[in-house]
Amino acid sequence: MSDYAVAASRVTHEGVLVTVRIDEVRMPDGEVAEREVVASADAVAVVALDGDDVVLLRQYRHPVGERLLELPAGKLDVDGESREDAARRELCEEVGLEAGELVELTTFHNSAGWTDESTTLYLARAVRPAPAPAGFTATAEEADMEVVRLPLAEAAAMAAEGRLRDAKTVVGLLIARHRLAPS
Repeated sequence: MSDYAVAASRVTHEGVLVTVRIDEVRMPDGEVAEREVVASADAVAVVALDGDDVVLLRQYRHPVGERLLELPAGKLDVDGESREDAARRELCEEVGLEAGELVELTTFHNSAGWTDESTTLYLARAVRPAPAPAGFTATAEEADMEVVRLPLAEAAAMAAEGRLRDAKTVVGLLIARHRLAPS
């Protein structure tokens, strides 16, 4: 049982992607402190290997005002869809690939100090071209993504050296490289 308890909570914003609330949290010493929480649907991301290459996307991200090199990824925003099925869907929608093998690598909290969002990472192997799902049309930033293939070793080195700055991509590449390294 936690020594922390929510004494009160109020929603300050309800948007398309997130809900912001302020929780009044009773601390173990009895004091109450306000904590802003961003509630968001969880996400999936895929380290897709095409031979020795990893398939990445260069995508504009408005909050940071630049294009980032990232893993294919997306929200769990289809009712009843499993994390694995969402990963398969996102891989197909974003880079036109399907995985012959899909293995869960890990689930991590994106930024536990202010959001409840978590991301589950998958490793996709034996990828092959696949048509876009029926009815899917890329829009907005997704319509302007560039597919980039790099050797996994090079992409993991870029992550380790700080040349990639998207968290899910750094985590995914480093874990995949570690898991695939010869023992």
